Amino acid sequence: MLPAADEGVPLTAPDADRLKDACGVFGAYAPEQDVARLSYFGLYALQHRGQESAGIATFEGERVHLHKDMGLVARVFDEASLNELPGSAAIGHTRYSTTGSSLVANAQPTLAHSRLGSLALAHNGNLVNPGELQAALKASHYEFATTTDSEAIAVAIAQEVDRGQDWIAAITAALQRCSGAYSLAIGTPTGIAGVRDPHGIRPLAIGTLGDSPQRYVLASETAALDLIGARYLREVEPGELVWIDESGLTAYPLGDAVERKLCIFEMIYFSRPDSLVNGETLYSYRVRLGHRLARESHIDADVVIPVPDSGVPAAIGFAQTSGIHYAEGLIKNRYVGRTFIQPTQSMREAGIRMKLNPLKDVLAGKRVIIVDDSIVRGTTSGKIVQALRDAGAVEVHMRISSPPVTHPCFYGIDTDSQDHLIAATQPVDEIADSIGADSLAYLSLEGMLEATGQDPNRFCTACFTGDYPIPIPEALQQSKLILERSSS
Repeated sequence: MLPAADEGVPLTAPDADRLKDACGVFGAYAPEQDVARLSYFGLYALQHRGQESAGIATFEGERVHLHKDMGLVARVFDEASLNELPGSAAIGHTRYSTTGSSLVANAQPTLAHSRLGSLALAHNGNLVNPGELQAALKASHYEFATTTDSEAIAVAIAQEVDRGQDWIAAITAALQRCSGAYSLAIGTPTGIAGVRDPHGIRPLAIGTLGDSPQRYVLASETAALDLIGARYLREVEPGELVWIDESGLTAYPLGDAVERKLCIFEMIYFSRPDSLVNGETLYSYRVRLGHRLARESHIDADVVIPVPDSGVPAAIGFAQTSGIHYAEGLIKNRYVGRTFIQPTQSMREAGIRMKLNPLKDVLAGKRVIIVDDSIVRGTTSGKIVQALRDAGAVEVHMRISSPPVTHPCFYGIDTDSQDHLIAATQPVDEIADSIGADSLAYLSLEGMLEATGQDPNRFCTACFTGDYPIPIPEALQQSKLILERSSS
């Protein structure tokens, strides 16, 4: 990922070993309210889902106002830019690129133009047939301003409108041509739409504002609804289109129902712990992961610590079940940000300490269990283990509240090719040696799924199992499934 021109480069990259979600989407239809400001705070609550770029489009009758740029939400928008976004409806987006380069042109919302006016589209997910869709549209003389699959969806909708369809029929028809994961917020001059793919791989929630009249908002997570004072109504169902306009909310099916497959990493890591899924906060689910992890991989130790912040709930659960004392052993510097000033060589060698600093008096002479949500490449885990040893820990045992990540994602998570995933190339004992831990244990697939309290078949677990619910075209497989290709 290329940094924005005025953001410089990160001092260090302890989060580079984490899976990264593609983006967060937000939509609002509320003529009586400042929809740009609602969208700003909604995106602010979704900042964790993408830190590369942000944008808001508003609809003032037939006119569309758009402001987007590279950087965090608070950097992209100020009072002046928000005041230049009047309207009765808005679509917002915060992005981490998984298709298309890191350029302001690829920032969203993306616009497309049709006989009924412009549409603005915000997309969370990834198509698996973008090349095929783009080729068909180019053959019909449609041009593209970006390199994203999201623009292809927007242009396909515009094409269906130009063929004589209304907005609802056009969105439905265009999405019949799209294969992959998508949660969409779409703005038009007459209303907004929220859509999820038939499997519901990425989340999308509906909230209400006010009572007389009642207005509606869309957001990737319920935490965004909380921040703007909206009430959670329900999720957009998999394979459902909701249309919101002056008359209220109407739901339409996209097609025949298929098995829902919410990405399990939304539960484990991506979504905020205060967001609701299946009627409870994800904090509660993550604590249960820790309970199960402690039962599956107990070891004698003096203290349980988390990798902040994502490892905190599971570490609490682990400590509760194991009876081992819980403490904070790493302090996270949340203000490291990005800077032009480069660290010295000795600071580079210190590595992780710029973001995570050990508490020596908590760790010295202790047998430490450290809990994290996942290991992807293993580089950051090794630096953390070494930092704990340097702080005086006599033993370091790493516990992971998910199974080993062995396969790349094609549905909206930025993952390396398979040969860069450490669990795809090494058994657990070798990974433990590689990161310098005295022991390493992952949560079982069964334990992770049982902790949801839901039907285990309702989740996508492809990154752990290689069982992809939406077929992956051969050419796309070859770009990431290196090990399968080399062994076949």
